[in-house]
Amino acid sequence: MQRDSSTLESLLENPRVWRGRAHNGNRPGLSTGYEKLDRHLPGGGWPQHALTEILVEQYGVGELEILMPALARLSADDPVAPYAEPGWVAWVAPPFQPYPPALQQSGINLSRLLIVRPKDDSEILWSAEQALASGTCSAVLLWPERMDDQASRRLQLAAEKGQSWAIAFRPVNAERQASAAALRLAIRASADGTDVDIFKSRGGRPVTLHKLFSRP
Repeated sequence: MQRDSSTLESLLENPRVWRGRAHNGNRPGLSTGYEKLDRHLPGGGWPQHALTEILVEQYGVGELEILMPALARLSADDPVAPYAEPGWVAWVAPPFQPYPPALQQSGINLSRLLIVRPKDDSEILWSAEQALASGTCSAVLLWPERMDDQASRRLQLAAEKGQSWAIAFRPVNAERQASAAALRLAIRASADGTDVDIFKSRGGRPVTLHKLFSRP
């Protein structure tokens, strides 16, 4: 019996469908710096050469804090494999002005930091795609106003081509929208900490991690 490939693809996109870890290609992940989170990610960390989506109710709930250990390693003078030299860490259309002293305190090499401020939303996605595919950026962070499934696929392909890591920040109401991202998670602030809900993980299982790190 011939199967409808579009129906099968839609089924596999469902975040509640678990696919074996072999789908990850046995590529090691980039450690998040949080052992509790690494244990629940295929490869033991952030997926490399892929798109990660981080959904937030509002900015400042820990969406940057969760990335700092990995970004620090990628921008270091002695970077992690497979990078032979430190790559650029590009921020495309951040909704705030990054604070250099705080980034430096987190271990970010400021000499490898790029801030890109496109004119409109269409240029946000285009700029991120070009940066990812260039082969010179170890990570590209972007804050698009809108991002459909087609745009996510283009970012995923660009990350694979440039062997880079794409991180897109989106609102929580985007959770039900289709996406080609290898990893999708939501970050929520609770009374005593930050909770992380992994609702799509290619090669992994959905899980909610309570109080991943404490709030001051």
